[in-house]
Amino acid sequence: MIQDAIVVPLKRFDLAKSRLRQGGITQVTEMVEELAIGVLQNCAPRHVVVLSESDEISAFATFHGVEVRRSRVSGLNEAVQSAYEALGERFERLIVVHGDLRNPKGLGQFQPGSGLTIVTDHHGTGTNVLVVSTGLGFQFAYGRNSVGRHQHEAERLGIPCAVITDSPWRFDIDVPDDLKKSPGNT
Repeated sequence: MIQDAIVVPLKRFDLAKSRLRQGGITQVTEMVEELAIGVLQNCAPRHVVVLSESDEISAFATFHGVEVRRSRVSGLNEAVQSAYEALGERFERLIVVHGDLRNPKGLGQFQPGSGLTIVTDHHGTGTNVLVVSTGLGFQFAYGRNSVGRHQHEAERLGIPCAVITDSPWRFDIDVPDDLKKSPGNT
């Protein structure tokens, strides 16, 4: 068994980031694809599994040399939960990484501790990277205040939980203001 796998859920690039599109940002499709490429390239040497709900994303992931797991559900929580349950037979731990990180350097070398590890977004409330052992019955809770909900899940399971707030991975792109944020400009 390979110990870790990085799981990257990806939505079709032409449909992703509706808040950016509504905010008048142009070339969102190209930007989202570029961010995803950066994340995938920085996951090496770990095994990477892209969660895909479309032929386009499956082809993209295959082109970039990573495993594809087709998702039949469209919600993030449901897709990650399904992958967690299915991949638990092959991997001891999953590292769930969003595909819109601005600075994904070092993902492949990340050495989290035991239990649950959460890397927050720059607000401190969203979960950009989540590391959890398989086989625990963990329930994913992405969305508003996911950090708090994931911490409660760790408490429910009786596992230690580390929250990292100062990582360069805290900078993701969701809304137009995120394009102005940078590691030196929080």
